[in-house]
Amino acid sequence: MDLLSLRCFQVVARHEHISRAAAELHVAQPSVSRTIARLEAELGVPLFDRRGRRIRLNQHGAAFLRRVDRALGELEDGRRELADAAGGEGGTVTVAAETLLTLAGLLAGFRAAHPGVEVRLYQATADAMADRLRTREVDFGLVSQPLAGPALTSVELLREDVLLAVPAGHRLAGKEGVDLAALDGEPFITPSPGHWQRILADRLFARAGVRPAIVCEGNEPGAILDLVGAGLGVALLPAMARDTGGRGTVAWARLAAPDCHRVLWLARHEDAYPTAASRRFGDFAVEHFAAACRSRT
Repeated sequence: MDLLSLRCFQVVARHEHISRAAAELHVAQPSVSRTIARLEAELGVPLFDRRGRRIRLNQHGAAFLRRVDRALGELEDGRRELADAAGGEGGTVTVAAETLLTLAGLLAGFRAAHPGVEVRLYQATADAMADRLRTREVDFGLVSQPLAGPALTSVELLREDVLLAVPAGHRLAGKEGVDLAALDGEPFITPSPGHWQRILADRLFARAGVRPAIVCEGNEPGAILDLVGAGLGVALLPAMARDTGGRGTVAWARLAAPDCHRVLWLARHEDAYPTAASRRFGDFAVEHFAAACRSRT
């Protein structure tokens, strides 16, 4: 049982898919399969349930994964602590976000203030982000919904209204206090289930008994504004989206729903070793969004 085998198991357990794990590990699929088979033989129990080509982590695998995550996490923290001890103003911080547009302004300011720090980015769903935080693959996650899992902690960065984006000239353009019933049957653009906009929309519409006609759903939240501007439909978007584009093609309305807002959180694993670079980024992110909030009031 070596570190490479444990890392391989960890990635396979996250994906529950051999070929996707092989792609992330940059090794051949048969090599991954053999590694998992050897590990199971050494442990004396199967770690996955197999049904044809599909694999699912079983109870033995889930129990072992908790130990593997802890062991590899401690080793990664040790590596980071030693890198910190070497000194210098550099270092690396790794950040995941549901949409990278959220990071654009923040990163511009951070790179100017700390040019020696390397920043690495991932785009991930909330569930994938929680996994990457747990395995120390990322230092922070910028997320608009609570992350589930032990030892995950979050700091509120921003609380803002969610507005209804409509094509320019739409009957609801510029309206205040739009009743949700006005959206019944309206062509609606939304991310796939699991994204925060979709969770919010499903909750609001279910409560009002409204069924918009979903004409587009996908995993590119950053493209929604352009699709609204193209006249494909309407969408729920955070207020900050007004500053990212769509001028002349997109108009805005406000729904009559007091809880139509989103909270942006900066999430991290509270047991992970905080490197100097990650501390700088965390402090900068809090101040950046605090300043943005002050400028709007």
